[in-house]
Amino acid sequence: MPELPEVETTRRGIAPAVLDRTIERVVVREPRLRWRIPRSFAAAVGGQAIRNLRRRAKYLIFDLERGALILHLGMSGSLRLMPSDAPPLTHDHVDLVLDNAVCLRFNDPRRFGSLLWTSKDPLEHPLLAALAPEPLSDEFNAAYLARALKGRRVAIKQAIMNSQVVVGVGNIYASEALFRARIRPRRAAGRLRRQEIEALVEAVKAVLKDAIRAGGTTLRDYINPDGMPGYFRQKLYVYERTGEPCLACATPIKQLVQGQRSTYFCPQCQR
Repeated sequence: MPELPEVETTRRGIAPAVLDRTIERVVVREPRLRWRIPRSFAAAVGGQAIRNLRRRAKYLIFDLERGALILHLGMSGSLRLMPSDAPPLTHDHVDLVLDNAVCLRFNDPRRFGSLLWTSKDPLEHPLLAALAPEPLSDEFNAAYLARALKGRRVAIKQAIMNSQVVVGVGNIYASEALFRARIRPRRAAGRLRRQEIEALVEAVKAVLKDAIRAGGTTLRDYINPDGMPGYFRQKLYVYERTGEPCLACATPIKQLVQGQRSTYFCPQCQR
């Protein structure tokens, strides 16, 4: 599933081509995404200029002249820029055809992604209104995280993947951040010491920034808007490295399952 770095990479990749461009028409080939695209969608969006493109958690927000588009890539979605007359491929479900003969094309094989329209403030949409702080913001700091984790018995990995605690820290980056902070993923969130919380905040920010610089992590379906893979996978310390030697101490990496997700850790480095 595309996580925060992949979504941010997508935003940065497509922004120069779409900002201040007008959506001349919308082509919906397959409306049955996670939430069905209504027939009124094309008429509501068509003819409007894209004034801003921002990210909230794993959502992309296209601010139009009136209202906004809220897009989620789901588990396998991607956005591509291409000539407007380029023939569609399988799973090319939606086109936003711009006034510069460029098409922003949404491809989603599993159809778990979504494309929603709102005439109101998108940050007040039910999907976004209750989200926790952004991990790269000043609001996400040790003092905040200590308050958010206080008294929680849930495992720390599951806690930092909870969008009510912090947004955008998915499975890959949770494992990687916990390794960098030297914290075992099964530790009770409320039992972490202050210095461990400080280390975890720094690790979350660092691993996400490193991943964004590398263009994201390609595991199965994700590719960048230009068709190129993300390269952060080459820098993973623990994720999907079961049995391989830890890059810090050479101890074999272990795997366990938490919340139906695979977790990877070093039993020597992480305590």
